[in-house]
Amino acid sequence: MTPVEARAPQVDALRLLRECPDECAYVTLTPRQAMVGAMLLLASAVLLLAWPLKLLLVLNAAAILFYTVHSLYKFYLVWIAMGRKVELGVTPEELAALQDAGLPTYTILVPLYHEAQVLGQLVAGLQRLDYPAHKLDIQLLVEEDDQETIAAAGALKLEKPFRLVVVPDSQPKTKPKACNYGLYLSHSDLLVIYDAEDQPEPDQLQKAAAAFLKVPEDVICLQAKLNYFNQRQNLLTKWFTAEYSVWFDLFLPGLTATRAPIPLGGTSNHFRTEKLKELNGWDPFNVTEDCDLGVRLAKRGYATAVVDSTTWEEASSSLWGWIRQRSRWAKGYMQTWLVHMRRPWRLLRQLGLRDFCSFQLFIGGTVFCYLVNPIYWLLTLVWLLWRWQVIAAVFAPAWVYGFGALCLLLGNFVFVYLMVAGCMKRGYYDLAKWSVLTPVYWVLMSIGGWKAAFQLLSRPHYWEKTTHGLAAPP
Repeated sequence: MTPVEARAPQVDALRLLRECPDECAYVTLTPRQAMVGAMLLLASAVLLLAWPLKLLLVLNAAAILFYTVHSLYKFYLVWIAMGRKVELGVTPEELAALQDAGLPTYTILVPLYHEAQVLGQLVAGLQRLDYPAHKLDIQLLVEEDDQETIAAAGALKLEKPFRLVVVPDSQPKTKPKACNYGLYLSHSDLLVIYDAEDQPEPDQLQKAAAAFLKVPEDVICLQAKLNYFNQRQNLLTKWFTAEYSVWFDLFLPGLTATRAPIPLGGTSNHFRTEKLKELNGWDPFNVTEDCDLGVRLAKRGYATAVVDSTTWEEASSSLWGWIRQRSRWAKGYMQTWLVHMRRPWRLLRQLGLRDFCSFQLFIGGTVFCYLVNPIYWLLTLVWLLWRWQVIAAVFAPAWVYGFGALCLLLGNFVFVYLMVAGCMKRGYYDLAKWSVLTPVYWVLMSIGGWKAAFQLLSRPHYWEKTTHGLAAPP
């Protein structure tokens, strides 16, 4: 297998931009959004000059109310997930009944960029998958300018079902663009994405194939759970593991139980290939293409389910690396919200009122909390130190103060409780105690969120790559 032989033929990796520009993040703000935003800023400036305290009071009350509803909604999702099993389970008997001849063909996409260091362990993990080799097409998607990874792949002398696909050097240089190349080269029944450091459970493909046989035709995506193999490397990975446990073991199952739009994980999502092509693949300009695809999927009337299988990843153990990764995620959530809110009334019709509200609370609310938390922390600090009366005035009405106090107490309790619940659900009992310190973790989230907000204006499509290989695989 040589790079020349493996060079990808010309495919339209930007198909979403060409066919559905309204659903693509190529443009951050449409002219209409920019005009509405400018009008809101101008109106706010006028109101601030005319009635400053009243405007601040209204903004404060609206923020507190939204924060409270957001917290209660997340608690509700966890309550659903804890109360009953909503993941798709596959029994050993069902796996044993699968016949090789009847198994669907499967494409595995592995986007790689400067991953020579972990390529060997990645290949070893994929070789452990319990699936007939003649039914697999494993595409290692490598950027043309990444000669180090291309050379490392060549040195491994890989044979079928592996193949090296060299993605032509072009903009945007993002994971979803590379995945689109692999998608349009695929002719398999099912398709899954794995990241460079992923270690999926060996029977995951079989479980997904069996689960697809049990679900309705409108379920076109199965999301496997993600967790970390270096949970206890340092305090940061302990917090990160607790957060991932909440996200994939509680939040996403809760969303699937209510059939709400699901922000997919960046890896281990299994698709019906033809349906994914029908959706024009991933948005190559969105840096959380997984979240965006989950929303587009729901808008078309399709559904996602969570399959009870885990892929083990490497938690970022470097503080700066973690902030870079979090800022990319937050920027992508901002892109996703802006793209799908270009025509709010159309989105409301496509999703329905319940799912429209879920989109606002879960995707919009996640970014909102990142950005608003430091503002309230600063207000609290200023009040304690200098007792500015303007702060007292915007909390003066009893109901605003009451909701603010409820938000402070309920919000802190809910999010600490959720981190503990995630650890307990996964069986990481020794990590639960570290959840008490998660307010420090929220500070890091807000740093990433504000970094994302500034970068959205200056470098909206820039992909802040996560460095892998800092922890030994299991």
